Amino acid sequence: MNTETPTNINSQSIDITDVQALPLWTALITPFFENNQIDFTSLQKIATAQAQAGNGLLLLGSTGEGLALTRDEQLSIVEFICNLSLNTPLMVAVGGSNLPEQISWIEHCNNLPIDSFLLGTPLYAKPGVVGQTQWFSALLDSAEFPCMLYNVPSRSGVEIPIETVKNLQNHPNCWAMKEASGDLNRFLSYREQCPNIELYSGEDAMLPYLVPAGAKGLISVCANAWPQATQTYVQLCLAGQTNTLFPLWNKAVAALFCVANPIPVKILMHQQKNIQMAVLRPPLTHLELTDTTELLSVDEQINQWLAKQTSQSSFINTIENRNIA
Repeated sequence: MNTETPTNINSQSIDITDVQALPLWTALITPFFENNQIDFTSLQKIATAQAQAGNGLLLLGSTGEGLALTRDEQLSIVEFICNLSLNTPLMVAVGGSNLPEQISWIEHCNNLPIDSFLLGTPLYAKPGVVGQTQWFSALLDSAEFPCMLYNVPSRSGVEIPIETVKNLQNHPNCWAMKEASGDLNRFLSYREQCPNIELYSGEDAMLPYLVPAGAKGLISVCANAWPQATQTYVQLCLAGQTNTLFPLWNKAVAALFCVANPIPVKILMHQQKNIQMAVLRPPLTHLELTDTTELLSVDEQINQWLAKQTSQSSFINTIENRNIA
């Protein structure tokens, strides 16, 4: 546990309407030192930058290497971020394959000033409609905050069946789903057949295509490296002003996913001096990416793009009201 965690956890979480209205959540990375210990100084720096940009924080997701952390480490991160009192919504990931452990984790986090849970598909087992309905129902019943389901078949090995979402969409804690299949037709099927649940893109590059199809917002990897630029990107997508987004943002996303996430984004954030080390937990390693030319090039281009948008786009005045009151 981190012995330098600030004290006096704020006992009040953010209003539920603010949580559900937020269009951008950053799937926050977990910075490490070379000895594999959590770098809480860098964690505070990057979390604060996200809050200042108006972005919600998703903790312990796949980008945050949540499953590579011990339960004590997971808890230390959540408590540390809660203690910062950043005045931005906090979502905590729930992932694994052991249902009693996941329920225990939810019950513990229910007592912390968080605002939401991200509920992952059970790993490896590849359950069907009935098994997934039972799994998610048990987690939803245990939660005391709005929950977002997480459809990511490339990681979990199985999609969330549409019938499962139909079974769950009227549960009082089932608020939304992060749809990260990368399949537009799949997204459209969820939207058509499950109208009572909000859909968020889990793919940065697909947001311009998914907003017209009903996407409420984005759970983002890009926002780690570009907090304000990604906020602007999301606002432009939601406003239907996508003419300035191509091909730059496609190139940026491609650079951040040229090898397994979160390797490129941690390397870039180290180059930006936002984290002290680009260290990842095994089996991931920064040594997978030896040529950072494209990564650094798109970083410069995104910064130039943001400067231009800030000076020319009068509609993005909501960015001035970054923090949720």
